[in-house]
Amino acid sequence: MTVHNPDARPKLSKPVLALCAATLALAGCQTAGEPMVNAIALDASQGLDQNIASLSQAVNANPRDPEAYNVRGTAYGRSGQNEAAIQDFTTAISLDPNFHQAYANRALIYRQTGERLKAVEDYNRALQIDPNYTSAYIGRGNIYRLAGRNREALADFQRAIDLNTTDPRAYHNRGLLYQIDGQHKQAIEDFSKAISLQATAAEPYSGRGVSYLALGDTENAATDFQVALKLDNNKAEYWVNQAVLLERQGDRQKAYRSYAKAAQLDPNYAPAKEGMSRTRA
Repeated sequence: MTVHNPDARPKLSKPVLALCAATLALAGCQTAGEPMVNAIALDASQGLDQNIASLSQAVNANPRDPEAYNVRGTAYGRSGQNEAAIQDFTTAISLDPNFHQAYANRALIYRQTGERLKAVEDYNRALQIDPNYTSAYIGRGNIYRLAGRNREALADFQRAIDLNTTDPRAYHNRGLLYQIDGQHKQAIEDFSKAISLQATAAEPYSGRGVSYLALGDTENAATDFQVALKLDNNKAEYWVNQAVLLERQGDRQKAYRSYAKAAQLDPNYAPAKEGMSRTRA
């Protein structure tokens, strides 16, 4: 388990990128979900009760050690015990006001619980302490992106990349911003870089497929959508992406099945329901 910096080893979790099925828009439509965060939930086994119990023994044995609280806070975060995680990160910070990793870890919990202003404040503080801390730029950039502050988000992702980050989120999220702006070739380059850094994540394949389709490259789009579904077939957006491609190719029957699968996974997902209405025999 990495102690200082659990925020720097994310599982790509949620780019939430899909084609707008109603209009077959090709720029990609982002929902309001949290994109590619949840780094603290990377390994749920590290948040099990027995692990927390052993970490509590370490805290009790070293009650003035900020590192011990940071590690236990990470375990609490992985197990979904957000209040306990925040309390431990806060204690770590009180013991060491320059513990920038603890600020970033607390920011991640705030971000996951919707307290984005507090999260930005903590990311700002982490960057004041360490201006080269790439995870904080990426985390803050995600918050800016969700808020529609795309220029500031782009600056944060660019800064992390300029600092030679190997975190795939920086490239993936910059790719999403390029995609919104219609710069699909640049987006494809960034999604490809994210894939090269973490080939087992579905989101960059889905995102890249959207940009391929926007450029009329249906062959590569189809391949990427298939890979995304192979890696994660429980995301309604991925099924809709595939359905849009099938619909464009004139295969309404298969498109309907993919839309129906998306609607089954998320009954409230409007593009899936609208697609079913269009392709129903």
